[in-house]
Parts: sequence; structure tokens; C-alpha cells
Amino acid sequence: MGAGMAKAIRAHFPEAYEADLATPCGARNKLGTISVARCHRGDAELWVVNAYTQFHYRGSGVRVDYPAVASAMEQVKRQFSGKRIGYPRIGAGLARGDWTKLAALIDAALDGEDHTLVELPAAAS
Repeated sequence: MGAGMAKAIRAHFPEAYEADLATPCGARNKLGTISVARCHRGDAELWVVNAYTQFHYRGSGVRVDYPAVASAMEQVKRQFSGKRIGYPRIGAGLARGDWTKLAALIDAALDGEDHTLVELPAAAS
């Protein structure tokens, strides 16, 4: 969680970083899974999900694993069905994935759920 959107989430939701630290570091079997953190901000309660959607963080080319995105979002649906679900352009930034393809995978995985893309101003990330 040291770059891109993950870094911003780590800064604003240290509970999510703690949840990530509770998983095996660098384990390939995390690909396509999630970890979750319960967060309280004032009177609000929300859950922040770490979706493990890429294994390699260096090198050229596309680094997002498309099936891992679908698997992670399916797990989000199972765990948070009936809740409002928001997500960034997961896999489309530093992981260099095609947002059109990723959005279609997310839409399919979260079919029937109240979900939306959350975009932050460039200065906020």
C-alpha cells in the first residue's frame, strides 16, 4: 500500500493497512481475494476492502490480473450484498489495466447491487 490509490487509502484509513498487514506478505494465493477493515469516522461506520488484484508491481505492461478483479468483486458482493458499494478505478492506474474491461467485470460481479465508481480529484490522491 505504498503507491497510487492504495497509498491514499492507507493514509485515510490506517485500519485497512492493518488488515492488509494481517495477511501473508507477497503470497500469490492472495490474488483474487479480499481483506476488510471496519472503520468509524464520527458517527459513520464503513468497511474498507483491500482487493488483491495484481501480483507484480514492477515492470512494463499490464499488471492487473483481470480474473482476480472479478473474483475479488464477487467476494465483495457475497460479503456486502444489500449495502452501498463504492470503488475507485481499481486496476486502471498503476496496474495499467483497461478501465472499460475492468468496469464490465465489476458490473457483472456486482450485478443487482447498489454500486458506484468513486473518483477523487487528482490532488486528493
